[in-house]
Amino acid sequence: MKRHSLYPDIKPYREEMLQVSALHRIYFEECGNPNGKPVIMIHGGPGGGISPTMRRLHDPSVYRIILFDQRGCGRSTPHAELRENTTWDLVADMERLRTHLGVEKWQVFGGSWGSTLGLAYAQTHPERVSELVLRGIFMARRFEIDWLYSNGASIIYPDRFEAYQLHIPEAERGDMVAAYYRRLTDPNPQVQIEAARRWARWEGSAISLLPDPEREAAFGQDHFAIAFARIECHYFQNRGFFDTDDQLLRLADRIRHIPGVIIHGRYDMCTPFINAWHLKKVWPEADLRIVEDAGHAVSEPGITHELVEATRRFANIH
Repeated sequence: MKRHSLYPDIKPYREEMLQVSALHRIYFEECGNPNGKPVIMIHGGPGGGISPTMRRLHDPSVYRIILFDQRGCGRSTPHAELRENTTWDLVADMERLRTHLGVEKWQVFGGSWGSTLGLAYAQTHPERVSELVLRGIFMARRFEIDWLYSNGASIIYPDRFEAYQLHIPEAERGDMVAAYYRRLTDPNPQVQIEAARRWARWEGSAISLLPDPEREAAFGQDHFAIAFARIECHYFQNRGFFDTDDQLLRLADRIRHIPGVIIHGRYDMCTPFINAWHLKKVWPEADLRIVEDAGHAVSEPGITHELVEATRRFANIH
């Protein structure tokens, strides 16, 4: 069977800033069909910001495609800000945006951290979600954070992990997230940026099954890296701001009536496949799609195919 590919590149027909608190303004844009089926696109990270590729996973003649930069990243302001920046602030921002745009219900589409925030939003506002399309499942549990940042993926990528690890003195390596958090919140901007580059490059190097030097270099660019690393580390240091380690699994009953697709690469080194397996166990109605020749990245052909297949299915495109 021929695999689906991305839809052609499109430009937004609307770009605005929305004031969501006295401190924060978030950037949002709309693409595709203004009268189409609404979908909210949730980017990864946290702190990653939206990308043009995110506009290309839905048929623009059918969908009203809504994208936004979460607090502190992308074009949202203030840049790399950690104050008033929690999972529940972002859930509230999504509701503000939905109300602002006059949307009754929307498809919630997110990958990696976007799947975390998508689940948190859907469990808080299930009546506002028409479908869930989730990729590269991440639920901010302790072992998931430790896997990438402490002692898991380093077994597979010791050559890439080394620069990230060596930035931290051996005496502090028992808790790498805490060690990086101290540096990423240091009063000295140079201490922050050097830690941010190491953090972001490491993650960028582990995303796809095959190496992508261009992505790794892009992750290491200062403007991206400082927001990405500071905000990610802030969230992970605070365990995603969840009450319990298994909160998103424990509250899965709230979303079991929502049509959903779970898409995960078998060889995902950022968010291990066991995450998707655990979610499927508590949400048996969801359609789990295992991509046998992929890691974590949207750009991998098998992942792209399954995402587009899901958006076509929910739009009744045959």
